[in-house]
Amino acid sequence: MRHTIMATAFSLIAAAAAADTPVLSIYSYDSFVAEWGPGPQIEQAFEETCGCDVQFTGAGDGAALLARVRLEGANSDADVVLGLDTNLMDSAMQSGLFAPHNVAVPELTLPVAWQSETFLPYDWGYFAFVHNTDMQDVPGSFAELAESEARIVIQDPRSSTPGLGLLMWVAAAHGDEAGAIWSGLADNIVTVTPGWSEAYDLFLEGEADMVLSYTTSPAYHLIAEEDDSKAAAAFEEGHYLQIEVAGMLAGSDQPDLARAFLDFMLTERFQSIIPTTNWMYPAALPVDALPDGFDTLIVPERALLFDPATAAALRADALNTWLTALSR
Repeated sequence: MRHTIMATAFSLIAAAAAADTPVLSIYSYDSFVAEWGPGPQIEQAFEETCGCDVQFTGAGDGAALLARVRLEGANSDADVVLGLDTNLMDSAMQSGLFAPHNVAVPELTLPVAWQSETFLPYDWGYFAFVHNTDMQDVPGSFAELAESEARIVIQDPRSSTPGLGLLMWVAAAHGDEAGAIWSGLADNIVTVTPGWSEAYDLFLEGEADMVLSYTTSPAYHLIAEEDDSKAAAAFEEGHYLQIEVAGMLAGSDQPDLARAFLDFMLTERFQSIIPTTNWMYPAALPVDALPDGFDTLIVPERALLFDPATAAALRADALNTWLTALSR
């Protein structure tokens, strides 16, 4: 009986301690929160300083992430949303669900100037088509890709930030000729996946010759697998830039913790985790701090990027152009 009473007492003490520990809920995309992604390391690192319980929730890919938050509205359990990008920022702002971060922004290493009182960047990279290095006649432009026999896998722009980024890439590079580019690419497309992970897995399984990913993707294979058999194709039009961002929800019941996390996000501790887990360039870490292997990556001669408002204005027409071309 005494042991039972003691066990019950310890259980009550543990439960009370857990109840006193604040919970920070962070929504992100699936690959970020995966066992091999940055989420677990970042969770551990922030919990060492915050006295809180960090809980990551995967919500599909980046565009699906915003859709979930908008669906939940003011009743969302999330305190922080991490995994949107500049192509989605305007839509996120228009939702009225996000609050100013009020964080002192340190010097950033983005290739463009940053101006937002609501969203903070944590990494960036260039979209690219990744292929095996033994591929013959690697396309060097969208026109060459369309004329080739290369089988490609891309992501759905309605659920995936890379998929939406590809729409913006074609629009930025070819403007009014975007429809013709998509018509030419239609017979190259093996399938369109909901998110990046599914597409990249199909490529690795040999179901496609090229996959929409990032110029930094080969660094994963080189550093983590000691495999130099992957490369990103350099396109003469230039490459579209993706800047990934995080923001706090206005309805958060842990606003101080949420801001503390956004502040932590731009520290060296967080930023140093990004290169070899998310395989992107960190937003606040100098190039000379990157691990060996990043110096082997292609560097686009021309960076393409729409500002958030322009990307939002172009999104519907770009999506219709894409759907029309693929339905023929």
